[in-house]
Amino acid sequence: MESKTKEGKAVSQEIMARVESGPRSPDYPISRVAILLICLVWSGYQLYIAYQPINATIARSWHLGFAILLVYLAYPAYNETRPPFWVKLIRKVIPHTRSRRSLRSRIPFLDVVLGVTAAVTTLYIWWDYEGIIMRQGLPSVADVWIGVVMIILLLEAARRALGAALPILGIIFIAYSFLGPYMPEFLRHRGIPLDYIVNDQYLSTTGIFGVPLGVSTDFVFLFVLFGALLERAGAGKYFIDVAFSGLGWMRGGPAKAAVVASGMTGMVSGSSIANTVTTGTFTIPLMKKVGLPSHKAAAVEVAASTNGQLMPPIMGAAAFIMAEIVGIPYLDVVRAALIPALISYITLFYVVHLEARKLDIKRIPRSELPRLSKTFLRGIHYLVPIFVLIIYLVVMRRSAITSALFAIEALAVIMLVQRPIIAWLAWWRADHTPTSGETLGLALRVSFVDGARDIVFGLIGGARNMIAVGVATASAGIIVGVVTSTGLVGRFVTLIDTISMGNVYLMLILTAITSIILGMGLPTTANYIVMATLTAPVIVALGGDAGLIFPIIAAHLFVFYFGILADDTPPVGLAAYAAAAIGRADPIRTGVQGFTYDLRTAILPFIFLFNTELLMIDSMAGDGEILWIDDPLRLIWIFVVSLLAMFSFAAAIQGFFAERCSIIERSVLLGLCILLFRPSVVAEPIDLPRELIQGLAIIACALLYSQQRLRSGSWRPKGRTG
Repeated sequence: MESKTKEGKAVSQEIMARVESGPRSPDYPISRVAILLICLVWSGYQLYIAYQPINATIARSWHLGFAILLVYLAYPAYNETRPPFWVKLIRKVIPHTRSRRSLRSRIPFLDVVLGVTAAVTTLYIWWDYEGIIMRQGLPSVADVWIGVVMIILLLEAARRALGAALPILGIIFIAYSFLGPYMPEFLRHRGIPLDYIVNDQYLSTTGIFGVPLGVSTDFVFLFVLFGALLERAGAGKYFIDVAFSGLGWMRGGPAKAAVVASGMTGMVSGSSIANTVTTGTFTIPLMKKVGLPSHKAAAVEVAASTNGQLMPPIMGAAAFIMAEIVGIPYLDVVRAALIPALISYITLFYVVHLEARKLDIKRIPRSELPRLSKTFLRGIHYLVPIFVLIIYLVVMRRSAITSALFAIEALAVIMLVQRPIIAWLAWWRADHTPTSGETLGLALRVSFVDGARDIVFGLIGGARNMIAVGVATASAGIIVGVVTSTGLVGRFVTLIDTISMGNVYLMLILTAITSIILGMGLPTTANYIVMATLTAPVIVALGGDAGLIFPIIAAHLFVFYFGILADDTPPVGLAAYAAAAIGRADPIRTGVQGFTYDLRTAILPFIFLFNTELLMIDSMAGDGEILWIDDPLRLIWIFVVSLLAMFSFAAAIQGFFAERCSIIERSVLLGLCILLFRPSVVAEPIDLPRELIQGLAIIACALLYSQQRLRSGSWRPKGRTG
């Protein structure tokens, strides 16, 4: 069993490496060192421009230059176990073309040439920046050819790092720029010549070097770096240990610990696959040990880990991109996303509790668990940099860049001193005589060097985690550029309006399905950028036509939520594959079960579009300004009522409340969920206060729960049988 667990862990880590930081691990020390040094220099460069800001376009060109070079060095051109058709064709035409050495263990010379060429074409923006500015809108022949090469190499880099979906979308949109005159009438435009396309995509800030890449350069890298350093310091394991020691004694304790640990990790990770592997390696075997079936154990971890991208402050990098696209402060994005994220996680905790009750999962004796107080105090210093980040962001209202830098500085100090302090405490407990001072001095020096080494490898890990993000944001910028230059949004509004026949609900369902389908092949960040460009404006426009006011932030969160759900949606959900590998379960079955658990997340976007109080939005001013809810008591009421509504929905889906529910009871629970979320459905026709309807629905929930408890006999006095 242990060997199978180790094998599953290795498979899951390979999946994470393939998606997050590149699967290639060269044999030659020179190749290995080159990749590590480039990653280290990239992290150093990002910290430098955070302290000393430079021209935004130049900063973006260097950022993308590092990312695209590392893609060609870290990602092979194809998977050797399933080579593409053109490789098979070459091998048939030219015998003996297959190298004896794996592409994963070596960097072909061609990849080095392609990587250097891609980086040079990217840095051409920096090298001839003044000349490009002078001839803005009138690119030279050299500009056009260099731009064409750069776009082709960027799309190839995206294919290697992210799969075929995003580059195919990019090619389709570029083709649309050329073929506008030949499109159907509702998509027709005059067509854009090559030099104009290169100018828009490559030489301006409306395409590749636009807002998405700018956010990746300015904000995302620092927060991903912070998460990588925190993980390297040992905070990831600390979160798991605290959750397990505090919740492991409960019914289904390991599953509940997985939910809490994934939520805490998701606050700073922003990667569903990395979250799955980090926490799932520990929690999935424990869930199976207490009696949870393999596919359900893996599905719990998948649902918890994918929802990590909903948790502020990072939200899988979407919070920063959303703030830039929507044009509101970053803290307002965090404010709007907070209550739905908390409700989603607490409800998943409740879903796990219901599963444990249904399956009669046994408890782990408290004697077998570490003490919570001791476990919490052992790593309490890991919370310091997180508190620094929150205080500077929320209390002192400093910029995200400044807050992240202070948090990284605090974390670096902790990483340098924690090992020496542990060494000193060990010496003090064992033998603190003066004659052992020389031994202590050596231990302190070694511990300090180990801490410095952790910082270096944390910087390298942060850069490796950013490779795919940098390429994804740049590639998605191609789509944004085409949409901007062709006016596609207006045509898309007409298309969706025609398909949905003006029905807002059908339009929202179509948008949700589109987000999920696109998300199966795109990373969450790229999926959000594409959908925010195409469909979020459609939601606002068609809602307005129907007499509904949808705040733009609500529309953007709507498409973001459904993009996240693709991470566990079969047949492509990579987080489900990683968790299934650890749990030795069927990945499709795991994905289906995970999506079932995530149905609670799927209804939230529909709810907060029509009930914006969930986003802490009171109303919209006449000029479109958002009026926020500031009354703490009202916010508490909104949170409690919404949480109870989600509990009712979860119980109806699971078919279990205090005991197994009949069809009628499940229908009642769904009805109560609607009344709690949308009391105006009943309150407005009969002219009653919304709070009264919600209060009556809460009483009905309590009565149904009490009736089931009495029916099951769980409230009968001991010794009575009936």
